[in-house]
Amino acid sequence: MNLYRSIPIIFFVTLVLNFPVLALSEGHDKGEDETFQVNEFILDHIADSHEFHILTLASGKHISLPLPVILYSKNSGFHFFMSSHLVHGQSYKGFELHTEGEFKGKITEENENGEILVPLDISITRNVFSMMLSALIILWLFIYLGRSYSKTGISEPKGIQGFLEPIVLFVRDDIAKVTIGEEKYEKFMPYLLTAFFFIWINNLIGIVPFFPFGSNVTGNIAVTMVLALFTFFITQINANKNYWKHIVAMPGVPFWLAPIMVPLEIIGLFSKPFALMIRLFANITAGHIIILTIISLIFIFKSIYIAPASIAFDLFLDMIELLVAVLQAYVFTLLSALFIGLAVKEESH
Repeated sequence: MNLYRSIPIIFFVTLVLNFPVLALSEGHDKGEDETFQVNEFILDHIADSHEFHILTLASGKHISLPLPVILYSKNSGFHFFMSSHLVHGQSYKGFELHTEGEFKGKITEENENGEILVPLDISITRNVFSMMLSALIILWLFIYLGRSYSKTGISEPKGIQGFLEPIVLFVRDDIAKVTIGEEKYEKFMPYLLTAFFFIWINNLIGIVPFFPFGSNVTGNIAVTMVLALFTFFITQINANKNYWKHIVAMPGVPFWLAPIMVPLEIIGLFSKPFALMIRLFANITAGHIIILTIISLIFIFKSIYIAPASIAFDLFLDMIELLVAVLQAYVFTLLSALFIGLAVKEESH
């Protein structure tokens, strides 16, 4: 009965969460001759940015929160300023933020010969800000958990401790111990827990479409690539002789197959992290694109009668995304533990 009572509350909360998206979409549909560009709307939302878009007013004015821009130019060295100086195609200190064309989303400058150069951009973008936020949340959660155990010892968990403990035990008992082994799993628990909570929290941050959330961190292939590389290097550094023997000199395989099998095994070393990278990136990005596409139907048909069906289906997709958020964190952590377990497994006799 409590579940049925909670459905209207969930529906209302979802409407509130999606209101910024609807309001922002409205800004794209101003003007009699301007048509709503679905692809631009979706790509702008899933791409990284130098600012947080808060709201678009009925007048078409955008309210945004600028973020710090940090650039290194070969001509003039380091520059630090806020991204508000580059809005509406304005130029600041010789730099310009492109909103279309070949350099869309990039900050460029011109040299003395009129050539367009792209300086080293180490700015705190929306994704960087969200990663910092998620790191602070993780630190706060686990410092709080550690202090709770130091004060109360091993007792019945309560509050945040009661929420985190089953998740930590699940990662330890059902992922690390099973795939790596009870003798060696403890060494890799810090990485596995960090990867799980980092991906999960950033997936949740991407679902909520207003400041300080709404960033598509795990839908950025550069982020998933770095996470996959962490798993790759941890696996190779901790690999034992048995692991490398099965790659370069496979026991029981005829010698004449070695020229074929060895290259395949080496390719397999790199295909595993590649699969980790693509799986996380593709699933999170696809979910965001589908939700934004459903919202866009209201503005494509320009009819209020489409809104109830669009919002109802979007509500269903948001519930699915909550499941996908934790599922993708689980899959990445499980596969990482599996790859590490295969590398540290001792030869059985």
